[in-house]
Amino acid sequence: MNDMRVPVIVEHAPSPPTAAHRTAVPATATTIAAVRTVLPPHRYAQEDLTEPIGDLCLPPGADRAVLRRLHAAAGVRTRHLTLPIDRYAVLLGDFGHSNAAWMAAGLELGEEALTGALQEAGLGPADIDLLVCVSITGVAAPSLDARLAGRMGLRPDVKRLPVFGLGCVAGAAGLARVHDYLRGHPNDTAVLLTVELCSLTLQQGDGSRANLVAGALFGDGAAALIARGSGSARPDAVGPFVVATRSRLYPDTEQLLGWDIGANGFRVVIDAGVPGIVRDHFGRHLRAFLAEHGLTTDDIGTWVCHPGGPRILSAVSDTLGLPGDALDSARRSLATVGNMSSVSVLHILQSIRESRRPAPGTWGLLLAMGPGFCSELVLLRW
Repeated sequence: MNDMRVPVIVEHAPSPPTAAHRTAVPATATTIAAVRTVLPPHRYAQEDLTEPIGDLCLPPGADRAVLRRLHAAAGVRTRHLTLPIDRYAVLLGDFGHSNAAWMAAGLELGEEALTGALQEAGLGPADIDLLVCVSITGVAAPSLDARLAGRMGLRPDVKRLPVFGLGCVAGAAGLARVHDYLRGHPNDTAVLLTVELCSLTLQQGDGSRANLVAGALFGDGAAALIARGSGSARPDAVGPFVVATRSRLYPDTEQLLGWDIGANGFRVVIDAGVPGIVRDHFGRHLRAFLAEHGLTTDDIGTWVCHPGGPRILSAVSDTLGLPGDALDSARRSLATVGNMSSVSVLHILQSIRESRRPAPGTWGLLLAMGPGFCSELVLLRW
């Protein structure tokens, strides 16, 4: 059902080796032992979703010119949805029903992703010491991680951390917080599980530009990442390894991105000013972070960038002065599965690990942005 066709990744060549390139991976580095993405079975071409989404969001007889332009310009060719598209007309009018669908499908996809990642790492459920579970597309108490613990046979003393509210940045932020934990618990194994069923948050009868943009960009999926502390990693581990992280909140930008939560559930907020924030501030903070480690953007051989959309990717590339192909892995992910919120950077990382693994010593940077407005940087080393 979820046999992924991962395209070949061709990353731009890093600059010639410098002293920074020759530096060994720190003893406190976290090993990424496995990454597994799972997609729902209902796969659609973008052009086959445009009119049905128009039926959901726009009143009869409304002009669909803007809708069609957004779908054509989104950079998306195909997406996976939790349910067949004809089911959404009944489901989306009731938040309880859509949230129940999130719970049912989220448990199935989350279990499949976690099972696949554990198998890849050669581990079992009882080996997990910490489970961080991320989603911004549904809510539950007990949370998904608690329900999965019983279904999958995790230890009764497993530490759990359900996370809501980080949105698209949560794949990077979740990995960063897992790294923080493993630095203090070097003999442990931690899991980051992301479950994002974005299609279930589409607002019926809402013709706002933000809702139409979401309907053009977002897809559904789940991913699990297995991380091991410096004392538990296998000696033959190939990584990548997490070296350092950096978080950044941008003042007075809370209104740019997130949810307006009401009786119908999660109504998306996407402000047109987000690319401007990226162009004005993101590059300076990223360069300062790299400089602390004796690096520049030229030293990064592999970029794992959240595919927020074509305008966001262009803003990141422009503000950093990157080569034209530096963010190709993000553009390919956006084209094949859409923007899957927190799942996307893990989907891209899996693609890189499985297709053209960077040479040992290559530096990488995993990055994402989300509600707050905020960004998260994770420095990687192969």
